[in-house]
Amino acid sequence: MTKKKLVKNSAEFDRRFDSGEDIHDLIDMSRATVIHHGKKVRITLDVAESLVKDIDEIRQQIGVDRGALIKVWLHERIKQEKAVSRIRE
Repeated sequence: MTKKKLVKNSAEFDRRFDSGEDIHDLIDMSRATVIHHGKKVRITLDVAESLVKDIDEIRQQIGVDRGALIKVWLHERIKQEKAVSRIRE
């Protein structure tokens, strides 16, 4: 059995992952790092029931947990806002 070649870029990795290929042999785990984002803090939000229904429709389509989807959206928005604020400076 021959070892698969490591991926050269993220586009190739994504393509091979999306096609269902086993990607474990494609990455060099010796160079992997773990990012610790610090202590988790619990927040509570009161939102309209209609908004929760809309979120649930989206999360069911893509098959993820509601909390996970909201976290991803918050993360993406914060990155976007930080990028815009850097441009303004």
